Amino acid sequence: MRPDLIRSDRPSSAPQLSALQRMVARFGGHAYDPHRHETYGIGRTLYGVQQFNYRGSLRASRGGDVLVLHPDEAHDGHAGDGGGFAYRMLYVDPAAISQALDGASPPFVTEAVARDPAMAGLIDEAFADFPQGLEPLAADAAVARLADLLQRRSDGARRPTTGPTALSAVQRVREFLAAESQRTVASEELERLSGLDRFALARHFRRAFATSPHRFQVGRRLARAQAMIADGASLSDTAAATGFADQSHLTRHFAARFGLTPGRWAMLSR
Repeated sequence: MRPDLIRSDRPSSAPQLSALQRMVARFGGHAYDPHRHETYGIGRTLYGVQQFNYRGSLRASRGGDVLVLHPDEAHDGHAGDGGGFAYRMLYVDPAAISQALDGASPPFVTEAVARDPAMAGLIDEAFADFPQGLEPLAADAAVARLADLLQRRSDGARRPTTGPTALSAVQRVREFLAAESQRTVASEELERLSGLDRFALARHFRRAFATSPHRFQVGRRLARAQAMIADGASLSDTAAATGFADQSHLTRHFAARFGLTPGRWAMLSR
């Protein structure tokens, strides 16, 4: 049995980063006594059986399941079936969820454990660079998508998901992100440029371009990296010139985007 473990993001003073905290944990037996959070707890069980008492009944989340715990609801945690379990968890400020839903009340999800491929994929995406910190635009996109997914599964009235797209605003943002692709762009910059709050911007941008502002910007960084590598630049120089923290950071994103490592791309393209 591997030892118990918890790893989480370092606390941040940046509003959009403090609204979303990531944690990965592993336990072989008892995990938590009864407690409650002021945030949503949205997680995916990686393996084993994760059991917890929640709203008057014992729940069980198995490998691949997604669990949603509402703010201020008491719960505990322990391994089921005599084995260990591991999970990833996002702790999300309900005020950010409310803001992303244009001021609507934070949704309540009755079904605490479910198979939810969309939410599972979002959780995995948020952990792609963990424990490296999320960039601000990535955190904004994650909260905006989580808000929509929580609303979809909630017991409340459904929010309309269609409407006119702020096309000129998101086009300005797209051009700005392309021009500034080598650096981390703050959410406040895009809010001033577009006239939209960060969560509305994420929704309108996805509606117009089928991706988030952060993924678009990373794509521009990778396109430049691809060209630099083909021209003979070293991977470390390429990472530094294209806004990635280091060579391994570049490699993870490059492989996810192109299906091969930067080293293999260099060998094949020169």
